[in-house]
Amino acid sequence: MTRETVFSIVIVIGLLAAAFIAQAMGETFYITLATRMAILGLAATGLNIALGLGGLVSFGHAAFFGIGGYAAGILATHAFNSEPLLFGLPGTNQMIVIWITGAIAAALVATLIGLISLRTSGVYFIMITLAFAQMIYYFAISWPAYGGEDGLSIYVRNAFPGTNTLAPMSFFLICFGLLVIGLILFALIRDSRFGAALQAGRQNETRLAAVGIGPFRIRLVAFVLSAMMTALAGALFADLNRFVSPSMFSWHMSGELIVLIIIGGVGRLAGPLAGAIVYVLFEFALGGITEHWQFFLGLILLAVVLFARGGVMGLLAGRARHG
Repeated sequence: MTRETVFSIVIVIGLLAAAFIAQAMGETFYITLATRMAILGLAATGLNIALGLGGLVSFGHAAFFGIGGYAAGILATHAFNSEPLLFGLPGTNQMIVIWITGAIAAALVATLIGLISLRTSGVYFIMITLAFAQMIYYFAISWPAYGGEDGLSIYVRNAFPGTNTLAPMSFFLICFGLLVIGLILFALIRDSRFGAALQAGRQNETRLAAVGIGPFRIRLVAFVLSAMMTALAGALFADLNRFVSPSMFSWHMSGELIVLIIIGGVGRLAGPLAGAIVYVLFEFALGGITEHWQFFLGLILLAVVLFARGGVMGLLAGRARHG
């Protein structure tokens, strides 16, 4: 077991322990903070597949985050109002169905975006993914059937079999369980032959092509898997807030996910989660003091880029082993 794996397990267990301590103290607000950390950690872990392993700096992952959120909001609204969807299909308040729907929708959109954007690289890839996300953002704003720029309320949190999702601890455990699954999936991808090829393509795609492996197909699969995980987090985020709005599609959200990865450690197993913990703690600790708390977060980001490029995980576990 590597040092990075040990510290990753410590961070994950630490988040779980913090939630149980908050539960024992009767502080449900802190359970909600832990839930937010888990959801953002899952969303950033999804992006970490594309960015950390594949070197794909996507400024469009807010599109998939928002798709997951709107899948939860739209299906729940139609179920609540007993109104059919397209082709007479019913809405639903079942989380598992919502997660699958959001993931499939994100996969379809990611395939379309990937087929176009992955034929480019560098700043062109960044701008194309950003452009697609902004197109979806403005579509959501001009979609009055689901609230337009005012967003859409989810009146009752969606259901999970055998669980009272309105209980903060129960909902946290659902989010935490999906986070752990996401981290395990990331580790399996990273250590697989597919992950090795993906990381090799990041370093030298010419050599990868020379051994008969097409970088484009590998990156497309990684991009789609990344989008599906981020969409799952978006559905959870909508249920946490019981509200979805076009801001979930905003480029600010994409930038936030990238910041989480950089702070925690690009390509590191628990890097996105570590970044999410730091981000939410700063938001909570400084947000009540000044509305400009992100200025101080920016100073931390600058320090990480200049002096600790491995992020929090780099400081704890040392340099990463590159595939």
